Amino acid sequence: MTSTNPAPDRTDQMPTLPTGLAERLVAWRRDFHKHAETGWTEFRTTSAIIGVLRDLGWDTKFGPDLHDADSRLGVPSAEVLAGERERAVAQGADPLLVEAMGEGFTGVLGVLETGRPGPVVCFRFDIDSNNLVELADDSHRPFAEGFASVNDGAMHGCGHDGHAAIGLGLATALSEHQDELTGTVKIIFQPAEEGVRGAHSIVAAGWFDDVDLFVATHLKSDDAKGNIVTGSDGYLASTKFDVTFTGIGSHAGGDPEKGKNALLAAASATLVLHAIPRHSGGASRINVGTFNAGEGRNVVPRKAVIRVETRGQDSEINDFMFGRAQDVIAGAARMYDVQSELSVVGRADREDPSPELLPYVRESFTGVPGVAEIRDSSGVGGSEDATAMMKRVKERGGLATYVQIGMGTTAGHHTERFDVDEDMLALGVLAELRVALGAAEFLGGLGQ
Repeated sequence: MTSTNPAPDRTDQMPTLPTGLAERLVAWRRDFHKHAETGWTEFRTTSAIIGVLRDLGWDTKFGPDLHDADSRLGVPSAEVLAGERERAVAQGADPLLVEAMGEGFTGVLGVLETGRPGPVVCFRFDIDSNNLVELADDSHRPFAEGFASVNDGAMHGCGHDGHAAIGLGLATALSEHQDELTGTVKIIFQPAEEGVRGAHSIVAAGWFDDVDLFVATHLKSDDAKGNIVTGSDGYLASTKFDVTFTGIGSHAGGDPEKGKNALLAAASATLVLHAIPRHSGGASRINVGTFNAGEGRNVVPRKAVIRVETRGQDSEINDFMFGRAQDVIAGAARMYDVQSELSVVGRADREDPSPELLPYVRESFTGVPGVAEIRDSSGVGGSEDATAMMKRVKERGGLATYVQIGMGTTAGHHTERFDVDEDMLALGVLAELRVALGAAEFLGGLGQ
């Protein structure tokens, strides 16, 4: 995907960021990093974001109002959520806001209404952390400088702390440039991106039905510092699912014939899942990531749980892989005379950026201090639930893209050494401020 039109130089139209914003970006990012929260438990993070947005005069939508409850995927148990709410309040979250988020209805939509006719422009920033133990070593900057995660098993190992900070910085800058805007600006601070879980319920609630221009953003460790991808493409469709096999326990020595072995069913399923033929129509993937079973060496296992994902170059290929996986699981359960229960806990479609939007995004990044090379395609191979938002916007006639900002950092995503190059935070704010400020003129030129 390559833009055919050269990007004009807009350096003479470069807006300015509010005084002291660069320092606030770093402070926000480090605060979120220190108080990392995994998907659907981002109570403190959501509370902090709401506080900043309200101080800026933005309208906020959060809690059950933000989500279609029946469309949420991979939500932790009520017991886990109750403990996470208590933890968040102890770490400074507003207890009234946490109470309003209820059973994990985290995330927030900020809305800035200008009162003047114009387009609806929307930006998305994810806010959840990884299930990861952060490196406790002075060679790791967050640990050495005192902002490593204080929450065991939760670490911002993918840059979402930086994304949340960019989102707040963009809201701050837009507030100061409000007189130059028309229409409406929305900023989605999305929960539960890891596991591709959190976007679907926000889309189903209708918050993207009026969006004319949509930009999702991600910091990228394995691209050179300042390199920009205006239209990340190649995201794989994916289905994440858990399978529980339930049999009958018995004494493995005394009466093994009375047992029904759930572990063997899960083991058989695991082997055959990896033997599913790959699809000739494009890239296809399957992986059994975890396997837990049994209670003791002398007990026929009565329960086994596997956690699995399929992926495909497009949704059709992914559906093929998932359909075959369901057949394998049902067959393994029948073979060992046990029960199986499959639960979908995450999903993502393939959705490529709108090609007619990319020259404008390129133009918006051109001339921003710190920007190096600008490309229009990345060919990434992971999966992203922002594609659900992109798909909805495009279905309604709008334009959508996914931007990546290179950091050139040494540690890869989802690793215990991951860190953010904080110079890229202000760069992201300034470029996307330009996207918002010029959106009405750009869309008008396209006849939209």
